[in-house]
Amino acid sequence: MEHQTHNQKAPVMSDRRAAKNAAFAEKLRQMALPLAPLVQLTTGEIHPSFPGTLLNFWLLTDAQLEELAHFYHQRTPCQWTFHYPCPIAWNSDMPLEEKRRRIGRFIGLRGCETPIRVKTEDEIIEEARRARMAEEEDVWRRKLYWHQ
Repeated sequence: MEHQTHNQKAPVMSDRRAAKNAAFAEKLRQMALPLAPLVQLTTGEIHPSFPGTLLNFWLLTDAQLEELAHFYHQRTPCQWTFHYPCPIAWNSDMPLEEKRRRIGRFIGLRGCETPIRVKTEDEIIEEARRARMAEEEDVWRRKLYWHQ
């Protein structure tokens, strides 16, 4: 009996939390999803920092993202750059999250597409005001044209 208790693992904190919180359990499941590695076109090798799971992707450092972009011919365009399934434009001055988004798109992760800029409410109101003013000016121009 004593031997049996030694073989059982003590529950990890994340296991206990996951048992109580369905959203946390789902997030853990998502982060454990494996990622299929890309091979370098010229050598057929996989970069050592290529993320094996979604969690590893989110933990990539700026330096690792730079290395991945270079290894897969994206940082410095060359004859191989556009032979990858989803080539990306790379700039070393980009913020970390932009680099992560672009590498995510490069390796085929959903949700890493270029974000569409949504106008603010103030911008929409200003655009409508300008359109109204232009329309009123056009009406006055037509009226003045007929009265000359």
